[in-house]
Amino acid sequence: MTYIESVLALNLLPGIGPIRVRRLIQHFGGAEGVLRAHRNKLTAVSGIGPEIASLIASWEDHVDLQGELASLRSRGLSLLTSDDPAWPPAFHHLPDAPLLLYVWGTVLESDSRSLAVVGSRKTTHYGRDCTHKLSFQLAHMGLTIISGLARGIDTAAHEGALAAEGRTIAVLGSGLGQLYPPENMALAERIADGNGAVVSEFPINTSPTRYTFPQRNRIVAGWCEGILVVECAKRSGALITANLAAEYGKHIFAVPGGIDRPSSEGCNALIRTGAILVTDGSQIIDELPPLAPESRTKASLHDPDSASENLRLSENESLVLATLSKEERTMDQIIEDAELEASVVAATLLRLEMRGLAIQLPGSHFVQSS
Repeated sequence: MTYIESVLALNLLPGIGPIRVRRLIQHFGGAEGVLRAHRNKLTAVSGIGPEIASLIASWEDHVDLQGELASLRSRGLSLLTSDDPAWPPAFHHLPDAPLLLYVWGTVLESDSRSLAVVGSRKTTHYGRDCTHKLSFQLAHMGLTIISGLARGIDTAAHEGALAAEGRTIAVLGSGLGQLYPPENMALAERIADGNGAVVSEFPINTSPTRYTFPQRNRIVAGWCEGILVVECAKRSGALITANLAAEYGKHIFAVPGGIDRPSSEGCNALIRTGAILVTDGSQIIDELPPLAPESRTKASLHDPDSASENLRLSENESLVLATLSKEERTMDQIIEDAELEASVVAATLLRLEMRGLAIQLPGSHFVQSS
């Protein structure tokens, strides 16, 4: 049995966890030694009771190692362990770091230069737009964007990095065979296809649960050099991840939001307690160790998903566009500020939408495109 197979077998055993497994590996001199140990010797290790010892001693009755290896091969996945050069160096200093990572795609040594981006699943246009802009800028500069492939902010973070032709890592709260949310499968495929990796510490067919996501969050917090929180309520998983990153000694960044918006209460609270306020990616770059000039991507710094800034506008288009911002505005507000007839404003908004300069949101609210 190889070293990787031994670590995989220990990772497949339920209810032990990486902290106790590492203690066992240190005691027995390797993963293979743990699997060969008698239960009486196992119980001599701190934190290993009779039940855990019996589970390890009879591991072959509880683990389908060959089935997991066959599934790895059939899905084109690989395993990353602590002896691999691409293993995130920060993990060596985390007591609860994962034992291994299942990898769909490729993890590079350069992915250690990374920033985590987290926030709410139920996000606003403002949150999505800020996330896309900042992730684009940071990926363009050479940082790998780490996030969780969830709906909302996570999705915008990955998409921003891809738009910059940069790298991004999606850390799942499920096994790679149970990708969640399923509607992000196409996004996961784009990431794995030469632009980064989709990773998980969980066995391939592990379903997502309320317990797997907090475990995932510690990997996000532990991998990165810093963490950016874009939009979240005062009670959210993103805040828990940010607090965990702070315990790990990471830089904490936050995007401010309106003082009357519940969706920004978490970010505003972080800033109030010491997080660095961010409105541009350069402010994050300034706080991190210098990036090599060659780490920049070849993409234009102008985001192709952003609206053109050089279109010639009519007088009415200029008036209506001037009333729009990243904040959602109603038709009545636009009419009042533009001082135009309702029919003129409606027609002008339609033209601005067709030219990619305005976006209509549900409820007849409008915002300026990026």
